[in-house]
Amino acid sequence: MKNAKKQIQFIAVNGILAAIVCIVSFLPIRTLGLEITLSMVPVAIGAALYGPLSGALLGGVFGVVSFLQCLGYSPFGAILLSIDPVKTSLVCIPTRILAGLLAGLFVLWIKKATHKSGSFIAFTVGCVAAPVLNTVFFMSTLCLCFYNTEFIQGFVTTLGASNPATFILLFVGVNGLVEILCGTVLALPLAKALSKAVK
Repeated sequence: MKNAKKQIQFIAVNGILAAIVCIVSFLPIRTLGLEITLSMVPVAIGAALYGPLSGALLGGVFGVVSFLQCLGYSPFGAILLSIDPVKTSLVCIPTRILAGLLAGLFVLWIKKATHKSGSFIAFTVGCVAAPVLNTVFFMSTLCLCFYNTEFIQGFVTTLGASNPATFILLFVGVNGLVEILCGTVLALPLAKALSKAVK
């Protein structure tokens, strides 16, 4: 009976978080080429509360939504899709799944090491790791798949980047910083509050 309640709770909470991912994905802050998105906030919360399974599932939802946005909602994504749909799917989907999965694993490892189910350190690491890993995996895969295309080389020239690493740092810039700060400022207190509520 207790396990059944936990399963229902897991499905309910993750369903709500998945819905929030979908809604927030359509409220980006547009910058040079990328959009600053808060979609990793619910992914981070799920990873902090339930570990790698939740992180991967919610990351997958975010990835699928971001790929669908390439059909016209996201100008940047639409151009990538027109260049190579398969590579675009690799940039959008597996990167987000892996970010959520690893953030959840970090939380799980720290909880086991500290023997605390609601460890503040574990929650902090998970909430910071999710947006950091999302940015690292997304930009790394983007460079692997599209760096030599005329589209990305246009940004490289504009930014004066001398190599892929410099391009990533210059291109992400404020985006990555804002997403990391939001991961901490928004996701951490929400995850802590929800962890008490779901108990």
